[in-house]
Amino acid sequence: MDFMKWLNSLDELLYEVISWLVFYPLTLGRTLLSPIAAMNYADSQLDLPQEDQYKAALSPPLFLALTLLIAHLAATAAGEADRLIADRRGLANMINDDSSALVFRLLVFSVFPLLMSLHYVWRRRVPLDRETLQLPFYAQCYPAAIFALGLSVGTILVGLKGDANALAGAAIMLLAIFYYLLVEARWFAIQFGTSLLRGGVTALVVIIEGLVILFGAGLLLET
Repeated sequence: MDFMKWLNSLDELLYEVISWLVFYPLTLGRTLLSPIAAMNYADSQLDLPQEDQYKAALSPPLFLALTLLIAHLAATAAGEADRLIADRRGLANMINDDSSALVFRLLVFSVFPLLMSLHYVWRRRVPLDRETLQLPFYAQCYPAAIFALGLSVGTILVGLKGDANALAGAAIMLLAIFYYLLVEARWFAIQFGTSLLRGGVTALVVIIEGLVILFGAGLLLET
């Protein structure tokens, strides 16, 4: 009986994992081409029973995690040694394998949707709790994944030999930042009924806050 339950669980797990081959590119395309629609989709799914959620796409946190995993695998395939693992100084000494490095990157890039969500809740002037924070956080994970992917790919190219690679990498990183800023500007403008300029100012402030935290985390790992 227990063996049959294990087989059923394995069957469900196998289907779930293999379905990512279909739903990851679908979610990526939807988020890249229609980010606001993807964020609205995330909002609508949280109103459904858990078993009915995200049937046509990956859940936002899973999408962010898989994106960072793909970026990590791409860096490994390009022959780039993982600096977090290789560096034995300071807090980096706690990151000693691919799993811990991936978890660290996931936590770091999750800071951006968290900060966006906190600004949203603060502007709404609603009580801060797990429920009020979850709705915007899930939606924010979609564009944050594209942002993280762009920065990761750009970093890989910059690390390769050749001026052309460095220029291409820098261009991709700038494009990722511009994409993220534009999406968040539109999102804030829609959510609060303000102009795109005001939404952009809010988004820019939050992105700068996130980049400061990224820089600070990097300093902690180096010391």
